Amino acid sequence: MVYSIAQLNPMSQTEFVERLGAVFEETPTIAHQVWHQRPFADVNDLHQKMTAIVNDMSQAEQLALIRAHPDLGAKAKMAEASVQEQSGIGLDRLTAQDYARFQFLNQAYKDKFGFPFIVAVKNHTKSSILDAFDQRLKNSLSTEITQALSEILTIAHFRLSSLIESPV
Repeated sequence: MVYSIAQLNPMSQTEFVERLGAVFEETPTIAHQVWHQRPFADVNDLHQKMTAIVNDMSQAEQLALIRAHPDLGAKAKMAEASVQEQSGIGLDRLTAQDYARFQFLNQAYKDKFGFPFIVAVKNHTKSSILDAFDQRLKNSLSTEITQALSEILTIAHFRLSSLIESPV
């Protein structure tokens, strides 16, 4: 269901978290916290306030947020939004060879950084994701934490935009 900002602003905290708690993968506490900053002017205002919450998290909390994300191309259970995003570019229909490559790269990335590779798949194709894996595996841990959080914030904006109608 799509909501307007005018519908979200007066919601109880429970209702608000039920509607927006999945914007950040397995981390409804962000919606829980941002509710206190109502009213929101628009989707961008809401996103900026959620971004500030993520930026103010401790490194341990940020790493927990990053680790809440599924592997790309995995067949494991994941949030509905992740399923839709990954299927949108065909990651749910990989050939055996592509699946093996994704699994290898996912594991190599997790072995190096200690968390899953995160990318806003709506900005990519299967091929560009594989290229991004190759490039980002060369990065330092601090660069990848920053990159993962940036990708998470982009994903959150996409998810908010799909849940909240824009004024015409």
